Amino acid sequence: MSTELIEHSTHSTAEDLDQQAPPSRPNMPMLGLLALGHMVIDINAGAVAALLPFLKSALALSYTSSGVIVLASNAASSLIQPVFGYFADRSARRWILPVSVFLSTAGIALTGLTNSYALVLTMIVVSGIGVASYHPEGYRSAAQVAGNRKATGISVFSIGGNIGIALGPPLIALLVTGYGLPGTLGMFIPGLLVTILMTAALPRFSAHPGMAAHKHIPIAGKSNLYAMTILILVVALRSWTQGGFATFVPFYYLEVLNGDPRMVGTLLTIFLGTGALGTLIAGPIADRIGVRRYAIGVFLLATPLAAAFLMTRGILSYILLGALGFVLVSTFTITVVLAQAYMPRNLGMASGFIVGFATGAGGLGVTVLGWVADQWGLITALWISALMPLAAFAVSLFLPEPER
Repeated sequence: MSTELIEHSTHSTAEDLDQQAPPSRPNMPMLGLLALGHMVIDINAGAVAALLPFLKSALALSYTSSGVIVLASNAASSLIQPVFGYFADRSARRWILPVSVFLSTAGIALTGLTNSYALVLTMIVVSGIGVASYHPEGYRSAAQVAGNRKATGISVFSIGGNIGIALGPPLIALLVTGYGLPGTLGMFIPGLLVTILMTAALPRFSAHPGMAAHKHIPIAGKSNLYAMTILILVVALRSWTQGGFATFVPFYYLEVLNGDPRMVGTLLTIFLGTGALGTLIAGPIADRIGVRRYAIGVFLLATPLAAAFLMTRGILSYILLGALGFVLVSTFTITVVLAQAYMPRNLGMASGFIVGFATGAGGLGVTVLGWVADQWGLITALWISALMPLAAFAVSLFLPEPER
């Protein structure tokens, strides 16, 4: 082959890749649509914690039994996510996005109509499967339309989920306090609307150039299993704190502080809503200073804030709870970006491991904390949760810098 032919072939290949390459800037309308679906999915997921005190009272449950509900939710919504991620990486199944929204909504909406513990667990599992199937395909699609600003793009997608988790508790509390446990049927309203909207928008995803480019451009790099193992452990430790506070702070407020039951949803909104704000702010910062550096620094801040919350009362405790949510939940997006950097050829499975398996492992920790609360008291369980970020900080020091 002549030199001219080699040069012509090289230039042609480069030009083809340039034409196929995804845009460098995030596609905000498509990210916004994915974030909207993410919001409804996590409204349903976030409603579980606020629903627990009402289910505990109606079915005369123990703290351990209440913790098992959280475990069932996390096991269904989290532990099987890597499986959905595996199939998402093999071929696009974007039809699963609206189906997932419907399943997660139906499960949580029908929970209030059940009259037995077994049926409650069944409905929670159905809702959890919907949550599990949405996240890998959603994160994979978000990464493809995010261009080169991955942390910023994934932050936009994640903010939908964090807003949903923040809105879920007050929404379900409003419905149940106003209409009793059957009020959970009101969750069908946003769920069905978004299911219809996402179904109508599916053709737009197939036509996006970032989606087409992903099918043709070979992705550089290989999976770093050591880094993923460390990262999964870090996220599991973080989930002990986030899950522990989200699950037991409502009980702490009602039973230790003798608070108003109508404020349970508001309390969780403060914790998770400020986390949503932290997620949005974290992306651009991490794009500038590095995702690994951001994660390590934030974990160091979490335990002092959690401990201060448990030692204060009044308005200051609300401020500290919000600050804890801000710094702790903001690492969610960062750990997903790290996972995708450690597994560049398997974006869906990477997000499935972090959002799914690692978070589900944290749910197992919540069940253990429920047993601790039954044996040694609620305060002990919360203090254990407060100390977990220190362990996450120590483990995160072993995370390698991701390859560019």
